[in-house]
Amino acid sequence: MITHPLLPKLRQLKLSGMLQTLDLRAAQATERQLSPVEFLALLLDDELERRSQQHLVNSLALSGCDSLKSLSQFDFLAAPGINRILIQDLATCTFITRHENILICGPTGVGKSHLANAIAIEALKRDFRVLSKPTHHLLNDLHAARANGTHPRLLARILSCDLLVLDDFGLQALSPQAVQDLYEIITERYEHGSVIITSNRAFDEWAEVFNNDLLASAALDRLTHHTHTLTIRGDSFRQRNRKKEAAPTLPS
Repeated sequence: MITHPLLPKLRQLKLSGMLQTLDLRAAQATERQLSPVEFLALLLDDELERRSQQHLVNSLALSGCDSLKSLSQFDFLAAPGINRILIQDLATCTFITRHENILICGPTGVGKSHLANAIAIEALKRDFRVLSKPTHHLLNDLHAARANGTHPRLLARILSCDLLVLDDFGLQALSPQAVQDLYEIITERYEHGSVIITSNRAFDEWAEVFNNDLLASAALDRLTHHTHTLTIRGDSFRQRNRKKEAAPTLPS
């Protein structure tokens, strides 16, 4: 492949990836007696698929999503209380085009982050712009950005992405500046961009995170106006796995 006579020309056209399937497609064209146009169409389909896959890889890396936590890898049998039909509907990502939000709460380890990440991956597959981070990490990044001059650029990215995933909301106490930043994000994205928030706090406890009744009321009013809410109950997946691993093996 390195010395293939077409390599310089394909490189010049930025189509060197075609060499990966060129011989295979040429053999298929001979075997099936394909026309030159049909042969070329196969090669172009391969190139489009390669570019699509590379685009998804790049988008995943930039988004902060975990590629291993997809819908196909989520164990719905271990979480029978989850409305699977609703999840499948949300995975179509039409909620993003309507600028709606998803709020997911439940105890630690029941799959909240996995579901949020999985829906975000579905959004990336549909070429939506996604940014996913634990809430306190994102707010810490904003704080640090003020010191190094990158705050306007980071804030613009947060506000302009199609889907923002704020994981573990309320897990850590927030500073007054972080509360103000969070309020600004929620307010600016209201009816302009979708947000997925996960939290191990009950919905009626979310106001405590702000430690500011006025900001909490205004922010939560916007968050819950166009929203899908999911409450997941059950035991932690990790705790269940530990119990299985610790269970004694009965002699056969």
